[in-house]
Formats: sequence, C-alpha cells, structure tokens
Amino acid sequence: MTKSNTMQTSFFTCTDPFGTHRIAYTEWGQASDAPTILCAHGLTRNGRDFDRIAEALARQGRHVLCPTMVGRNPSDFLSAHPEGYVYAQYIADITALLAAKKATTVDWIGTSMGGLIGMMVAAAPESKIRRLVLNDIAPFIPMAALQRIAAYAGLMAEFADKAQAERYIRQIYAPFGITRDADWAHMADHAFRTLPNGKLVLGHDPLIAEAFKAVHEDVDLWPVYDAIKVPTLLLRGENSDVLPAETAVEMTQRGPKARLITYAGIGHAPALMDEAQIADVGGFLEV
Repeated sequence: MTKSNTMQTSFFTCTDPFGTHRIAYTEWGQASDAPTILCAHGLTRNGRDFDRIAEALARQGRHVLCPTMVGRNPSDFLSAHPEGYVYAQYIADITALLAAKKATTVDWIGTSMGGLIGMMVAAAPESKIRRLVLNDIAPFIPMAALQRIAAYAGLMAEFADKAQAERYIRQIYAPFGITRDADWAHMADHAFRTLPNGKLVLGHDPLIAEAFKAVHEDVDLWPVYDAIKVPTLLLRGENSDVLPAETAVEMTQRGPKARLITYAGIGHAPALMDEAQIADVGGFLEV
C-alpha cells in the first residue's frame, strides 16, 4: 500500500558552548514501528539533497529526517565561533533531534561527512543505529582529497542570478553523476543564500573550512570503523578520489564487512537521486 510522502520543514533549537543555535530539518512521512531514517549530508551541502530518496522512502511507509547541519543555510551560522564547526557538535545536534522525535532505533544514510558522523555514532556503545549506509566515504581519507574539498568549502564567490549560480553548481558537482535538468535545478534552488545586495553565494559558511587548515596528513579512523557491529552498505562512485577502490575493498573485509556497490562514471559522491541508487538503498533498509 502506498504511504504518505508528506514533507514539512521545521527548525530545532540546539545548545552549543557559546549559547544556542537552530538547525533546519525536513521531515518526511510519519513515525511508525519501523526505524526512523536519518539522512546526513556532506560538508558543504544541506538536508534538501535527500528530497528524492526521502520521498521514495516515505512512500514505503518510512519516517525520514533530513537535518541541515549548523553553518549551512537555512540553519544558523557560528561565524563568531567557527571552532564550533566540529563533529562533536554535529553529533550532539542530531542526537538531540532524534531524542525530540522519540526515535529509539535509526537507519542512517550518510553522504561523505554525514557518513563519517554515522560511523562515529554507529561505533558508540549502545548506538541507536540498526543499519548504516555510507555514501562514498571511508575511515581513511587521502590528504589530497581533503585539500580539494577544503579549497571549494572556503570559497565566497558571488553570482549575479540563479542561472549563473546553477552553471557553477553543474561544474563543481559534476562528479555527483546527476543527469536530469530537474535535479540540477533542485540543487540550485537550495544551494545558495541571497546577500543584501541581491547577489547569490553558496549556502554554507566559508568558515567551516577552517578546521581543514590544521590537517596535514591523511585521516585514519579505522579503529572507529572496526568497532561498528551493524549491517553496513557502502556506495562508491567509480571515479571517487575520496574513496579509492582498494580502500572500499578493505572495508568489505574488516569491521562490519560492508556490502559494496560501485556506480560507473560517477565520482564523489553519488547524488542518490537516480532510481537505481534509491532502489539499492531502499532494499538494504527494508524491514
């Protein structure tokens, strides 16, 4: 039977070392006996990236939450305290949101940074995560890939209009493998914020890149990955520089021994807007 795919956008107040901030989140479907699905986005992205897959999962009767992390529009920024843009804060915010929604069991879909957060949450004792989907992310990240991501995360380019902004989006996110004009337009609709002068800039606080300036070596979180005990699905773009093929294979052999699916012709990271990708994730999360 087809279930409700109703979506609403709300705000939730979280605490931080400097006071409070609000995060935006979209909520699809309604709570049920099935685990709530939590979708966590990449470094410079936002919760609206998951609209396509969240709508499909809600039609299957699932309750889906897609928060936008602090420092990404329309959530609040911590520009006065950029040291607050850390994984501990993101985890605290999501944990508080899940508690407010009374989600006792969770299926986690994490793209890039959202996958790293998912690993940390899944590895913790008495984690709420039942199943974990890691979208093009590994516990080992080459420094060169981190430097590339940090370079565009710190940009403050201005765009005269939406058409110019969308052209930029199509260029910088070409590795996502998006093929439909409607999906590119959707990304552009939610990727920017408007300045007082009427020009558009990318929707994230460029100060989120500050944390990368202190990174001068590869990131190694293998002990975290090895502590994960739940079934794990690993999605990889064939041309990804964040998740090399040999690392993906190693992830199938240790820790939770993830099931690996590789998508041809795609880099970092699969957009999860394609029907085949949505079906792969939906099948893995069936209850």
